[in-house]
Amino acid sequence: MDLRKLKTLIDLVAESGIAELEITEGEGKVRIVKFSQAIQPMAYAPAPQYAPQPSAEVVPAAAPAAPVPAAVVGHTVKAPMVGTFYRAPNPSSPSFVEVGQTVKEGEPLCIIEAMKLLNEIEADKSGVIKEILVQNGEPVEYGQPLFVIV
Repeated sequence: MDLRKLKTLIDLVAESGIAELEITEGEGKVRIVKFSQAIQPMAYAPAPQYAPQPSAEVVPAAAPAAPVPAAVVGHTVKAPMVGTFYRAPNPSSPSFVEVGQTVKEGEPLCIIEAMKLLNEIEADKSGVIKEILVQNGEPVEYGQPLFVIV
């Protein structure tokens, strides 16, 4: 659309009583909306300036304290990718590791299935498995803690 034609349309909308104009010309589309000072104060009217007098003193109840997660003591093995967590190589096999088991760096801890590929996740530190933080078959996010090794 020609710039002069657009300027003319803007002037016409500004001078007329219409609030909005939309024109489609070929593949182009122009929408002109007039800003109105009369409408603006209504949308942002201030709240009345009075304070209600309470009939009785209201004491807010204390919100129950959310349990604070205990600080993880030990090394945390985190998920290197998004996928599904599996503790064993297949459903009939025993889990790679159990709580209390000693592992060496490089030993498999679990499998994360991502895009139909099974990715073995190995221990990046030697130690004892203190905690397994994910249930078998659960989806995991990148960086989500999986194991705690002490």
